[in-house]
Amino acid sequence: MRRILALLSAFFLALSAFAQTPGEIVAKMEETIGKTDTNGMVMSMDMKIPILGTVTSRVWTLGEKTRIEGKIKGEKWVSFMDGDTEWQYSPEDNKVRIKHYKLNLGTTEASNAKMFDGVSDGYDISLDKETASAWFLQCKKKKGNKDKDAPKTMDLVVAKGSFYPLSLSAKASGITIKMYDLGFDVTENQVTFNPADFPGATIIDER
Repeated sequence: MRRILALLSAFFLALSAFAQTPGEIVAKMEETIGKTDTNGMVMSMDMKIPILGTVTSRVWTLGEKTRIEGKIKGEKWVSFMDGDTEWQYSPEDNKVRIKHYKLNLGTTEASNAKMFDGVSDGYDISLDKETASAWFLQCKKKKGNKDKDAPKTMDLVVAKGSFYPLSLSAKASGITIKMYDLGFDVTENQVTFNPADFPGATIIDER
């Protein structure tokens, strides 16, 4: 009897896993992210860009505010963006430059988080494999997807249980992007420039 009960338990467990179709998994992920919007988002990001090479960064977003800590060709920088103002800190010369906010590498990185939105509507989704802790999904852009900036294919990993995205890899406009190590608890202090956090730095207002 115990053996039969164990087999039945395994059978129903398998059925519950099959009940989650790839589309349902992604829809649940998007729903979960939507519930955390007010808490912001933080992620690590690797971008391989022709000529420039690989840019590594950690990005925090909360409302209209963004903070990026990045590294390219051995050089590090920290940027804070809020409204039309950007504060960019260079550790090499210990200077903070205040500029008018404009589209640049940093803002492009921050906007890449939007790739997690609309996956279920704009892509055909299939299950590549799964482990005890995650689903590995392949996403192919639908013919009816009119978003010119949307990558043709994406590899998405979603955590079982929480339905949080674990990573997303894609290639668009010759740039290879990987987003990983995501979190959803960002504080106001993390995305707000504070001169006290950069002791001794020279602040230059270039606006």
